Amino acid sequence: MNSLPAAWLIHPDDTVAMALEPLAEGRHLELGGASVLVRQPIPRGHKVALRALPAGAVVHKYGHPIGKLTAAVTAGDHVHTHNLATTLQGGLDEQWSGTDQPAPAPVASARTFLGYRRADGRVGTRQEIWIIATVGCVRRTVERIAELAGKRHAGRIEVIRPLVHPFGCSQVGGDLAATRRLLAALASHPNAGGVLVVGLGCESNQAAALMAGIQGRDDGSLRFLGTQQASDEIAEGLAMVDELVARLETERPVPCDLSELVVGLKCGGSDGFSGITANPLVGRIADAVTSAGGKAILTEIPECFGAESLLLGRTVSRPVFDRLLGVFAGFRRYFTDHGEPLHENHSPGNLEGGITTLEEKSLGAVQKGGQAPVTDAILYGERATAPGLCVLEAPGNDAVSATALAAAGATVILFTTGRGTPLGFPVPTIKVASNSGLAERKPHWIDFDAGEVLAHGDWTRAAEALLDCTLRIASGEKTRAEIAGESEIAVWKRGVTL
Repeated sequence: MNSLPAAWLIHPDDTVAMALEPLAEGRHLELGGASVLVRQPIPRGHKVALRALPAGAVVHKYGHPIGKLTAAVTAGDHVHTHNLATTLQGGLDEQWSGTDQPAPAPVASARTFLGYRRADGRVGTRQEIWIIATVGCVRRTVERIAELAGKRHAGRIEVIRPLVHPFGCSQVGGDLAATRRLLAALASHPNAGGVLVVGLGCESNQAAALMAGIQGRDDGSLRFLGTQQASDEIAEGLAMVDELVARLETERPVPCDLSELVVGLKCGGSDGFSGITANPLVGRIADAVTSAGGKAILTEIPECFGAESLLLGRTVSRPVFDRLLGVFAGFRRYFTDHGEPLHENHSPGNLEGGITTLEEKSLGAVQKGGQAPVTDAILYGERATAPGLCVLEAPGNDAVSATALAAAGATVILFTTGRGTPLGFPVPTIKVASNSGLAERKPHWIDFDAGEVLAHGDWTRAAEALLDCTLRIASGEKTRAEIAGESEIAVWKRGVTL
């Protein structure tokens, strides 16, 4: 095992290094061929200047700018919010390079998982029944049906999952259409072997329009319950679930190729370690899945601000470039139209963990996408269809973006975190800790410790271990969130409420 250094120089062009442990004043560091004397106490995960720089100088980390100094620094100084500021502006000036880069042909992989092959050819990683509310008015009805049905069919079906939310009425225009599109995409998900949609009757999100948007359910795996028309909605709902259970209980998982996996990529509660351990490690899984012909979906568009060029430069064609540029530019306008600065995307936990600017956060976040070509860019509520890396329009909020990943077709989600969260979502969500301290403190939250890569330095070994973990969970092993019963959806509400 390698001895862990006190600080890490990520890229040879960087002007700061990251403290891997708390650095005391007066400590000597050997970094980038130079000796640096630490001038102030520097917390773990924070940045130390490697040389003297004047106020206004651009600071580099990951080999890219992360902001400008607001005060001069000397080698060994702590670099953080007191002396470093964002340079993000509202515009986005990116041009197509003019050269198509067709995605490489898939490379056959011997890696497999046990999945459920659906009538439309897609593969689920779970055999569940989902009960989906069209509107918040039937939230408790959906939860009661799911609870009673779960007790009635214990041992016959993995999970009967209620998917509820407070919306579906008093919405208009594009806001209503986006909510309907999201719910229809969730109802099409291959992890649900059967779906019961529960509506009220008078809501804006009318059942006929929602049901028309559901795909892949021509095999009899879809039911609808209108509660205003039912004499006893609980009894009728339970009878419909009985029918779905009877259809599914004899089905068994079958070996499926790695190319049939759809991996969602997500981070939440990031710290200074996220961009050097968990995110690049997840990027290797994205590369493994996409190189085999599978799909990886990257979202959280505000956490790409300042790093958009790294993804735009990997688009395979001009149409994909244009769609991705439209997603990025549209999300920037979403901020500015509401009078919000682009850089307002930090939580107190991000700052405490050592992330100073949004550029720094974004450069670490986009590493979850690995090096795979970007083959598509899709809007919120749309499904990913092209093999390769797809960029999905959604905000950074954990519940909203993870729900959007599920709707886009992710059958597992790799969720990196430096601070930790108990949240779970409709599809298996694998929590990957960026540091071993978090994994040790929260073993009931964390599924994989990416911090170990700092100790042994073997990225290939770590990536193999994470891929093994992912395939075990795709084959039915429960995540910590599943064991705890954590499952939430959240709708991205953007429009007028009547």
